[in-house]
Amino acid sequence: MQFVLKGFRDATGMREFVFDGIKPDRTRDEYTVRTNLALSRQFGIRLQELPLLCRGMLDRLELDEGQRAFTYSELEMGEHASAEAARAAALRNRKPPKRPQNQDRLGAAWRTAAPLPR
Repeated sequence: MQFVLKGFRDATGMREFVFDGIKPDRTRDEYTVRTNLALSRQFGIRLQELPLLCRGMLDRLELDEGQRAFTYSELEMGEHASAEAARAAALRNRKPPKRPQNQDRLGAAWRTAAPLPR
């Protein structure tokens, strides 16, 4: 099933994202995912990331016909924040690219001593 963001609604301290779930036979069902904005700020999740995170949650769930409303929980926000921290640490610990061994001959391929044809 594919999920397409239709929009969002604001409630007190919460944001509710509305998605269209498109089945293989092209029928659509509406799904909603609620997020707590205070928790997202606490975990350092930007507001722009929330729709994609909610869609990812819907993709991971095995949906049944009855349930159409979900909540992006504190546990999932914590997992996302720890994964982001691990990714940032890996980028910081990455070795810088190696320089070419022969610095004095850098660019020698295009600097030829042969005269240009007239």
